[in-house]
Amino acid sequence: MKFELKTESDNYLKSFSHFFSIIFSFSLIIILFNLTVKLGIISKNYQIEYICKKLSVDKSTINFKKLSKLSKLNSKQRVWEFCREIIK
Repeated sequence: MKFELKTESDNYLKSFSHFFSIIFSFSLIIILFNLTVKLGIISKNYQIEYICKKLSVDKSTINFKKLSKLSKLNSKQRVWEFCREIIK
């Protein structure tokens, strides 16, 4: 007849490893989410700068529409002022 005694140290070790894996997973998700938000902001700023440069060469209504959507400016005068500030 065998008599086995399970110690509690194994349970504590498993609990700690599970806890740290959860913390690591959450921190990784937060870091990746923050990275995607920052890349989205950089991409939007690059698009605005590119369209402003394009608008200074080619004054088409399509460029005005794209820029007004990105910058949320409605009038052409405000779009021009906005582009002047960016191109400086």
